[in-house]
Amino acid sequence: MLSLKDFGVVGRTYRNINRYRQILTILFKYGFGNIIGALKIDQYLEIGLKMISRAKPERVEKLTQPQRVRLLFEELGPTFIKFGQILSTRPDLIPLNYIFELEKLQDNVPQFSFEDVQKILTDQFGSKEKPFATMDEKPFASASIGQVHMATLDNGEKVAVKIQRPGIRKQVTVDLEIMNHMATLMERHIEDLSFFRPIKIVEEFASTLERELDYTLEASNIQRVSHQFTFDSTIYVPKVYLERTTEAILTMEFIQGIKISQVERLDEEGMNRRILTRQGADLILKQVFEYGFFHADLHPGNLFALPGNVLGLVDFGMMGFMDRQAREIFIDLIASVVSQNSSAACRYLLEITECDEEPNMRILERDLSNFIGQYLTKQLKYINMGRLLKDLLKITVNHKLRLFPDTFLMMKSFAAVEGVAHKLDPDFDMVGHAAPFIKKKKIERFSAKRISEDLSRVSIESLQFLQEVPRESLAIIRQVRRGKFVLGFEIQKLEKILASHYHSNHKLSVSIIISALIIASSLLLSFKVPPQLFGVSILGMSGIAGAILLGLWLFVRPQK
Repeated sequence: MLSLKDFGVVGRTYRNINRYRQILTILFKYGFGNIIGALKIDQYLEIGLKMISRAKPERVEKLTQPQRVRLLFEELGPTFIKFGQILSTRPDLIPLNYIFELEKLQDNVPQFSFEDVQKILTDQFGSKEKPFATMDEKPFASASIGQVHMATLDNGEKVAVKIQRPGIRKQVTVDLEIMNHMATLMERHIEDLSFFRPIKIVEEFASTLERELDYTLEASNIQRVSHQFTFDSTIYVPKVYLERTTEAILTMEFIQGIKISQVERLDEEGMNRRILTRQGADLILKQVFEYGFFHADLHPGNLFALPGNVLGLVDFGMMGFMDRQAREIFIDLIASVVSQNSSAACRYLLEITECDEEPNMRILERDLSNFIGQYLTKQLKYINMGRLLKDLLKITVNHKLRLFPDTFLMMKSFAAVEGVAHKLDPDFDMVGHAAPFIKKKKIERFSAKRISEDLSRVSIESLQFLQEVPRESLAIIRQVRRGKFVLGFEIQKLEKILASHYHSNHKLSVSIIISALIIASSLLLSFKVPPQLFGVSILGMSGIAGAILLGLWLFVRPQK
């Protein structure tokens, strides 16, 4: 398991401190020195901040903050590149302008040597076993976590072998400890950044990265998708070789096809681009709305055209999941948009998002109504689904609604497929192609089979509930008899309410004292109560002065 222990407790080795200095140097380079200062790192670690270079290239000044963050991640290496790629799928964690910029992240990571590859193979399979008859020394693909080599089995079959970068787990563990330490300091010292819950972001990243570093999980994903298309000859999923797969090595069938982005070559080989386009659209529609388990990284590099206009898929590291209820709510959202029912669209949008505070429903409904009017005045073939989903995403951000991660992945997958489709067939109408499929899924809910399944499920759940009620009731009664029954509740923002109540009462009390001083001082001045100065009561004047000072203090003192 990847460690997220506190850096201050376990991380003060030379290696970790050296890496911490390297990270801080690059942060200074891209103009984030103000954040380093606010974190007060030197109070917690003897890291020599004064010795760290603060040099900043001129070109950095001209870049936006999201652009600087992207370049920063690219320079910090594999862990941070993967961190940025994962963040680009999480609009619930970071602002939208950062999402769009981090989508451009490049894996500019050097390839590792073939000697390292051989050592990893020996570590994983033992020195006596030779898992592959031959293997190309030069990889044909590489990324932040690993690289892919072509190899052959003893029977002559060609396979693609994905091999994890040597020492990646140690490097990731060190980087995660440093990231967790910095996230803790952010929440402690920078109020504006604490809103984004940096500790939660690092924790979720560690969990996601743990899964991506286990290639047996990707092998399982391949098998699951293969099962989806067992009886569909238009989609091809490579075979996975489990006996030659470990946490650090993934062996799968090598697909000899044409990258879907190589349009000229597709034409040269006589491929039908229109058929390939429709098969790509059917692929994502089936995966999302029928199976609920879908490929979440459908960029052109992961799609291949095979003989017979068959569409081949690779790279199953990033997958999305949507349960039946989430799929049906999204279908209802689309249907409400098509029928121009902004009230229903508003209701369904709230069901696929989460929020800290209830949005202003009237303004949200108005924005959705404008959104619907903007798109439904166009013919379907002129609607860009990618742009449509992006505009819908902006509405959620403006109203501080957070899309669930898998819902966003689904939206990105639709946009990616449409982008590929427009390169292959510029006249392809993604929305029009999806409409009959979505209508069919909506009608299926009222089929006899579905109604029977729902009634059966509700009956079983009701029976289980009735069985649990007496048991739970007896448990509560026992707690009451023992005097251990505690009713717990939480009032959100109670501290702020109490603080506001305290300040109001305090102001009222001081105002009463000021009024009393003014009235008493006025009487003293009227009756010229001694002692006097130039015929004016000194006590009366002192009282008036005190009332003025109290009034000034009341209205200019800082609020806590």
